[in-house]
Amino acid sequence: MAKVELYDTTLRDGTQQEDMSLSVEDKLKIARKLDDMGIDFIEGGWPGANPKDAEFFQRAQSLDLRHAKLAAFCSTRRANGSAETDPTLKHALDANTPVVTMVGKTWDMHVTHVLETNLEENLAMISDSIAFFKRHGKTVLLDAEHFFDGFKANAEYALQCVRAAADAGADTVVLCDTNGGSLPHEVADIVRRVREDVPDAALAIHPHNDGDVAVANALAAVMAGATQVQGTVNGYGERCGNANLLSVIGDLQLKMGYECVTEQQLQSMSEVSLFVSEIVNRTPNPYQPYVGASAFTHKAGLHASAVAKLEESYQHIAPELVGNTNHILVSELAGRANVIQKLVEMGIYASRETIENGVVLDILAAIKQKENAGFQFEGAEASFEMLVRRSLPSYKPPFDLVDFMVIVEKHRRPVDVDADSVACEATVKVQVNGEVIHTAAGGNGPVNAMDGAARKGLLTFYPELEAVRLLDYKVRVVDQGAGTGAVVRVLIESTDGDSTWHTMGCSANIIEASWMALHDSLEWWLTTRRPSSAAV
Repeated sequence: MAKVELYDTTLRDGTQQEDMSLSVEDKLKIARKLDDMGIDFIEGGWPGANPKDAEFFQRAQSLDLRHAKLAAFCSTRRANGSAETDPTLKHALDANTPVVTMVGKTWDMHVTHVLETNLEENLAMISDSIAFFKRHGKTVLLDAEHFFDGFKANAEYALQCVRAAADAGADTVVLCDTNGGSLPHEVADIVRRVREDVPDAALAIHPHNDGDVAVANALAAVMAGATQVQGTVNGYGERCGNANLLSVIGDLQLKMGYECVTEQQLQSMSEVSLFVSEIVNRTPNPYQPYVGASAFTHKAGLHASAVAKLEESYQHIAPELVGNTNHILVSELAGRANVIQKLVEMGIYASRETIENGVVLDILAAIKQKENAGFQFEGAEASFEMLVRRSLPSYKPPFDLVDFMVIVEKHRRPVDVDADSVACEATVKVQVNGEVIHTAAGGNGPVNAMDGAARKGLLTFYPELEAVRLLDYKVRVVDQGAGTGAVVRVLIESTDGDSTWHTMGCSANIIEASWMALHDSLEWWLTTRRPSSAAV
């Protein structure tokens, strides 16, 4: 298996994404995780650009990376200056990293109109800067900025820049699709041209995703002779992002026969994706290839039935290879296989063989009827479980709702008080083991008041319910054309500190829909923690 080097620039290029910022401690944590996953090079930032990057490189000396090499980023020396006295180069040297990656212009338009110098001086800037770092024993990479656009505009000059870098001793020349507008066939053709013209240069690819083909461009470049891919975890980066290094690894190693990481490190990809998304404070993309929570999720009944018999029938790889797992959804598109799989997963039945076909058909009919009325179970599996349990003849609920009432009053405060006051109070009657408890509670809203009143009564019988609390509450309009009379779907996320679950309710009355979701949440927690919840 041919080896392809992995170069991660999440800590620099990735942080150029809008609204993304990392602390020094964040960057150190991510660097350790990338090292564990087998990344070959980790680009830490631009020394001297800001105090944060300066502190990172200082503290990074104690990272004790086991595999990865840390890279400092900078630009070539200034026009008409000296490499020996250039402050940018000095900052990169003082970062004390084994690798320096330097950005240099390769598009003639950028040389003359952005740098405002001549083409020969730019070639000297590339050569002098590389030679400077090589004299200090560094591994040097040249980021050939805008290379593909530059090649299309003036191929001979773009190639001169690559030759200048190779002749000066650059260890790798990185061909950058900086504007992200090149297509795979163009990338493949240009990389081959570079290989033919400068055969002694080791080539890398650094694609951006403005054309939504960054990963494809990375693969095309490798097939054409590039031996290193630069990208970011989850594809973070400026504008539309960089090539998603996790997808690149999956494609290269599992589909194309290249060696990137060990099998064990490959299995950590899903965990690394979640880890980094948590650090950068971004909601994980569930639809991300290979590592997303929905990457191996099956909703259609035909698909679920096939996967139950033969997993590879609707999965391009075994999800376990990348640390992921498959999921079966239940919805109006579901078939018997979806329901059977969920019944076994939930432990309601011990095995597929113990499930009677009539039970499955009844559940399917109930699902389709409810989803037609606006319910949606695929994002509220605890509510689906309660629908199933309540349909079983042997099921005995931990409590029954007798009735509830919610009062919302708006009071005008005295003239000398700035704001008005809204008071909410709920009364709830619940029955447990034949005993009816009537309780009332106030709250900062009707749902909060209902929650408080229900808990007050149930805690008498189930004091352990104290651990359950509401995490999130959302309302979605099902039929927007109906205005204020529309049916709404309420989704509730709950937790007991160890696990979380989701429930929902649906009604034209938002209070009723909220009670349905709240009722399901409390009953699910009580039911799944009692002996009667064991498989039958």
